Amino acid sequence: MIQQSCVRCLKNTMCFLNFLCWLCGAFVLAFGIFMMMNSRFSSLIISFWPIFPANTLVVTGTIVTCVCYLGFLGALRENRCMLISFFILLFILMLVELAMACVMLVFNREIDMFFEKDLLRSLELYKQSSETGNETLRDDFDAVQSIFRCCGINGVSDWEGRVPISCCTTDPCVSDPQQNWQEGCHMKLRNWFARNFLSTGAGVISLFIIQFLCMCFTLPLFCRLSRSGLGYK
Repeated sequence: MIQQSCVRCLKNTMCFLNFLCWLCGAFVLAFGIFMMMNSRFSSLIISFWPIFPANTLVVTGTIVTCVCYLGFLGALRENRCMLISFFILLFILMLVELAMACVMLVFNREIDMFFEKDLLRSLELYKQSSETGNETLRDDFDAVQSIFRCCGINGVSDWEGRVPISCCTTDPCVSDPQQNWQEGCHMKLRNWFARNFLSTGAGVISLFIIQFLCMCFTLPLFCRLSRSGLGYK
């Protein structure tokens, strides 16, 4: 009787934690999709698209929802095979999350270097393209300059005299000569990415804590089911 009560308590706790983890994963996935649909800067950054905030959220959210759903079903049905599969997948997922965090911390300077190179490449493509060519890149670059109130990568001089109207300090741009923003977009965009990565990191840490709690309850439940002969293999 006591054995069944312990199993029931562990089962209910596991179901609750995995449902909570699934909800968090679904929210992360939905937020990542929202960011991906509304982001105007992805065409400017191509060297490290796998760790672009929106991509990171979508991939993490998808994997977490699937793994936590497996854990929820395993606990609900008291299925030992599903529970041990859930434990292994969750352990691998946590290792990957830790590895990604370490890579971003260790190679932070290299990431910033690739970031600046991508922006310079986008600037050169913008200058070389016609008014009807590279429309997505041109629109994204214009959006960056308008939103962040900046011009060029390191300053207005990057445009070498051919300054686009998106650099103008007034809207509509009626001044003659055109008054432009003097500050470059590199630092402003880098700070924007840093804030997004901070939000992403906070969400991943919260998920990591829930995942760790799920792991802590998975093995006791599995052992109880094995000893008592309850549950499906």
